[in-house]
Amino acid sequence: MKYQDYRFSVAPMMDWTDRHCRVFHRLMTRRARLYTEMLTTGAIIHGDRMRLLGFDQSERPVALQLGGSDPRDLATAARIGEDFGYDEINLNVGCPSDRVKDGRFGACLMAEPALVADGVAAMKRAVNIPVTVKCRIGIDDQDPEVALDVLTRGVVAAGADALVVHARKAWLNGLSPKENRDIPPLDYNRVYRLKATLPDVPIIINGGIGSLAEAKAHLAHVDGVMLGRAAYQEPWRLLNVDPELFGEAAPYATMKDVFEAVMPYIENQLGQGTRLHSMTRHFVGAFHGVPGARAFRRHLAENGVRQGAGANVLCDAVALVDISAASSIAA
Repeated sequence: MKYQDYRFSVAPMMDWTDRHCRVFHRLMTRRARLYTEMLTTGAIIHGDRMRLLGFDQSERPVALQLGGSDPRDLATAARIGEDFGYDEINLNVGCPSDRVKDGRFGACLMAEPALVADGVAAMKRAVNIPVTVKCRIGIDDQDPEVALDVLTRGVVAAGADALVVHARKAWLNGLSPKENRDIPPLDYNRVYRLKATLPDVPIIINGGIGSLAEAKAHLAHVDGVMLGRAAYQEPWRLLNVDPELFGEAAPYATMKDVFEAVMPYIENQLGQGTRLHSMTRHFVGAFHGVPGARAFRRHLAENGVRQGAGANVLCDAVALVDISAASSIAA
């Protein structure tokens, strides 16, 4: 797999990057790599697979992020994901939530690098698609210079195709998951140093990156950049990904065009019983900073949650926005 495939991606985010969000994001960029929310191996093996794993083919390339630590379960879940059509399996070794820690997956696995490597090796034997790892630079009192190197050496030796590094520690004792997204200081240079020692391994940087200008600066040091909250909360930024990072035209010129393009998907989903709010909740930041954005958000919030709400609610919300200003913002 070429480094170019990892040049830009939207981070997996719990409760945010579901299938509806990914369809929306794909309409703004053909080239970004998209990720599911983290799904546990237990849920995939024993749960409603179609509900958990089903996705629209338009989302591809799309990666399935797994949470788990048992190599056999990881292999089984990875194989199921490959059978569903996912393009990559990503192992979460970075989520700091209490639920994750109690289940022995996520960031706490930074303390068990040999187990992580065993999991990667098991998945590599089970599937023919890339297997990648997303981690932190360390946890709690670990020395990031040592912890990140040990984890990386193990997963690379096990066959990992790429490593995504959130460039801050996770403090599992003392900070909440929300605080762990902001309080531990960012150390981008630590990720740069890791890349310098691994010229043949794709290294993707993540954490606190708020714009494509910042992404470009990071790409002078690493192979790829992953945006999280900036991409979700201000999705209009994604319209610039293909032109600015890949030298290709954006799929659509304006956010208005994007919303016109998403209408058939929304109508289809409504026909299958999906509630409008399940889709429009991902749209609230689409016109950030544009005249009419507040009215757009308010209209969706007040009307999108109503029983039987239809696509006309979104059409009426978009009509409240100054589209000419929106065009200039997205350009």
